[in-house]
Amino acid sequence: MRMFFHRRLRPPRRLSLLLLITSAALFVAPTTALWPFPPKRFSGNSLIGAGSLGLDDGDGRVIAFGDFNGDHFMDVITLASDQHTVFVYLWSHENFSFHRSASFRHPERIYNVVPGDYTHDGRLDLLVMSQSASSTRISLSIYPAMPAGGFFMNPIELPPSSLAQPIPFDSDGQMRIDLLGLQPGFSQLRMWKNVWNASDPSGPLYEVTEAPFSRSQCRISNPHSNAAVDLNGDCVADIFLVCDDGAGRKFFQVWVSEPSEGFTLAQHGSLPAGTQSVVFADMDRDGTIDLLITTCDLISRSTGLGTNCALNIAYNTQLPLCAATSSFPFTSGPAAAAPCRRPDALCVADSNFTFTFAGSNYVSVPIKDLLQDGAKLQVLDTSFSPAQPVLPRPGDANLDGFPDLLLVTEGRARLLLSTPCARGVPGCSAPGARRGWLEVRKGVEPLASITDARSAVFVDIDEDGTLDIMVQRTGEQGAGRVLFVQNNFYYDAFFMKAILLNGACSSGWCIPENSSLARYAPSGASTSGASYKYTILDTSGRRSAAQVPQLSQTSYQALNTPYAFFGLGRTNNYIENLFAGAGRKRVAALEMVIPNSKLVINPGTAPGEWHKELYLRPGQWIPWVGASVLGTMIALAGVVLVLHLNEKREDELERRRASHHINFDAL
Repeated sequence: MRMFFHRRLRPPRRLSLLLLITSAALFVAPTTALWPFPPKRFSGNSLIGAGSLGLDDGDGRVIAFGDFNGDHFMDVITLASDQHTVFVYLWSHENFSFHRSASFRHPERIYNVVPGDYTHDGRLDLLVMSQSASSTRISLSIYPAMPAGGFFMNPIELPPSSLAQPIPFDSDGQMRIDLLGLQPGFSQLRMWKNVWNASDPSGPLYEVTEAPFSRSQCRISNPHSNAAVDLNGDCVADIFLVCDDGAGRKFFQVWVSEPSEGFTLAQHGSLPAGTQSVVFADMDRDGTIDLLITTCDLISRSTGLGTNCALNIAYNTQLPLCAATSSFPFTSGPAAAAPCRRPDALCVADSNFTFTFAGSNYVSVPIKDLLQDGAKLQVLDTSFSPAQPVLPRPGDANLDGFPDLLLVTEGRARLLLSTPCARGVPGCSAPGARRGWLEVRKGVEPLASITDARSAVFVDIDEDGTLDIMVQRTGEQGAGRVLFVQNNFYYDAFFMKAILLNGACSSGWCIPENSSLARYAPSGASTSGASYKYTILDTSGRRSAAQVPQLSQTSYQALNTPYAFFGLGRTNNYIENLFAGAGRKRVAALEMVIPNSKLVINPGTAPGEWHKELYLRPGQWIPWVGASVLGTMIALAGVVLVLHLNEKREDELERRRASHHINFDAL
């Protein structure tokens, strides 16, 4: 019987030949008539210039990022060349460009703009730092967001700060934005405490008091690299301060957040000679935040170029991740006596964390070893007044889980990929090196053609899950002031995006007191200092951990994105454990999170009450995959139905045969 059906189902040779010729003709014919998807906006395995995307109608600069209309797309703030006029550009997904939404003119010359929900209503307000009448202070003004969009033109004036720009942080775990900095006439750190009462709009927004750092003797550097970032491993933001010692040297202080004692000084020491900036990233993908320090022997005040510059990594020495979950039985509590961290206890503080600037946990790589042309590093952007720091930008451009770097050297933007150490890899010859950096040279024509770059940052254009590049230019080439570069390289790896909000509307929607106004989502009110830790299994079954900060730095036009972006590398599994922390000791845990998605977390009063939303990456294939699944299910249902009917017929025939059977035993 099998041979009979096998022969009956075998197609004739003429039919096989006809099918082969027809298939070949279909592949040779133009595919545009048969392919159901529209052509891709960008094609080619390379970096592709995308133009200014609507930001070419001015001569200013991008000064900050934020989601101002709550549509989960990043918008931008630009500052005109007069340093008085601010423009808000909203992203249009349908048009793939920015369009101007709001603008206002500030009476004083603007130094910096920091978006944030200062009135705690789920909308992004603007903190404007500007030149004061006194040369020793900075004016602070807050423009509250209007319910229907835009900003109130009568700003709330705050007490001024010194020339060292203050940073936002959460002093008491209330998820409100406080400010930390110095004031003229005070030697101790000062805190602008958020005391806003929405029911009393005439009341004060901030009150200035002594900062909760009882033993601080820090004269904040100007410019500085102060940050709110988790450094002891508990997923809650600590405070990193860069101070001047009065003799031209810089030192640092780390104040960790304690659940009952507030902030306590955990570590302090001198920074390497010639320190220019400090950036925070998990450089070796071990689940801890390291320090990426730029040092130079000399800085030209006219060009902002550095001489004999180097990139230095001070690795954060903490408990390593356990190789197996049974290596140590603890799941919570102090980790000082533990030999390693369990995957389900990533957010346990290690009180013995350290940063050292010598030995195997410190690596110094000269810029000349990374770049073959010997170009000098751009350290200051002197086209702005006052000159702004130009930072090396970490970001996972190839989604392998290790931060890559964007550098600006003598008007050029360079992309360097983090690479495992091997013979001939730049940066691996330094003592203690764990990774090297290879400059991308093929497929980077848009970057190579630029000679007037003044800064470069990673952004995700259109929220498509790849880290693209925004280059700001002086305009000397006559090609505009902003260029977006689409990262169209193909990497068979996954990503994850996450944004942790400030809990202003913990239910997920904000309901205005005025009933005539529609409710709105607080999707843009991200929290400074939030932190994420996760574990994931690669394709070979090895477990690794990583940590990513959110909005750790905002001073001096830091241009950090409001979300956290992290590559997951190659994996065939879910994200095993994901922890999100904000405020003081407010941590939530998630398990089995789907990669290639965006996670929106809105904190509640308790970790179990946090509101979480997961947005899968949209794509053109999704409707067709759904149609394929539906078609397959219908086909399988048809097969089941046919088999069921055949079985039913066979049962009926069997019953009939049995009814005609004679029972000879009964005779």
